[in-house]
Amino acid sequence: MKKIIYISTLFASALFYFTSCETEIHPELKKVDALVAVDGWINDKAGPQIIKVMLTQSYFDNALPPGLSGATVTVENITSGKAYSFTEISEHKGDYVWTPATTSDRIGVPGDEFHLLIEANGEAYEAVSKMGHVPAMDSITFTFQEANSFQPDSYIAEFWAKDPEGAGDTYWIRTTKNGTLLNKPGEINIAYDAGFSKAANFDGLQFFPPIRYAINPFEQDENDKALSPYDPGDSIYVEINSITESAFNHLTLVISETDRPGGFGELFSSPLANVSTNINNVNPNGRKAVGFFNVASVSGGGKRLVVKD
Repeated sequence: MKKIIYISTLFASALFYFTSCETEIHPELKKVDALVAVDGWINDKAGPQIIKVMLTQSYFDNALPPGLSGATVTVENITSGKAYSFTEISEHKGDYVWTPATTSDRIGVPGDEFHLLIEANGEAYEAVSKMGHVPAMDSITFTFQEANSFQPDSYIAEFWAKDPEGAGDTYWIRTTKNGTLLNKPGEINIAYDAGFSKAANFDGLQFFPPIRYAINPFEQDENDKALSPYDPGDSIYVEINSITESAFNHLTLVISETDRPGGFGELFSSPLANVSTNINNVNPNGRKAVGFFNVASVSGGGKRLVVKD
């Protein structure tokens, strides 16, 4: 009984402290030199492929990370022996693009291995990736749900696809609503086989329902009232991107570090930490880099919500 009383008192004291006073602080962070940051998520889709090379910035800097000009960026398809030069876009500092010569030209096919080499600021950075397979998108459906205490009358979207047999496939499911990519931290939707994790053992099955439903943007209006994820006339496009297991682990950490509870709940969260990277300096003693390189195969499908009277 004493333990229960002590714990209750501790929580009551903590709640009183956080609700009875508020002190604004301005922590001084140690200044460090910027590191090279690589956004290297490319795929086998037709059209230009872009790799962003940037510099890290202060934790409290609200501006976008500055692009790094003058780098040399090359991706080699180790399997085919072809090399692809990524050229900086003059109007977008730090954006390096490879444009296929024909509409049928692709950077590779599932099973190919790739090597990234970036030479910048007197250093050379590299990474490797293997393109995995993805299941075909079977369909996208909408279901009408009547209002309840949590949401108004709503149209809920769901995608249907089946993970192929053979354990160890990992995916990033990316959704676009009315032409806008859903890319908030809480909207990162990843899967290990057809489930959430390796331990779930969802190999060879339809994707787990929470993953299928994660293509819905649960948003609020200016009065903090929930909105229907989709309304008649809205369009949705869903892509399944193959990612490596290390990319899956990277995105898992990204979710953990960016989708924070805030407020009192932050007391019980894990401390902030750097996420994993597969970008390595060719010189073991050289400056480190951050970011990730992944080459994906992609399948997708879209639909517009049409409601008949």
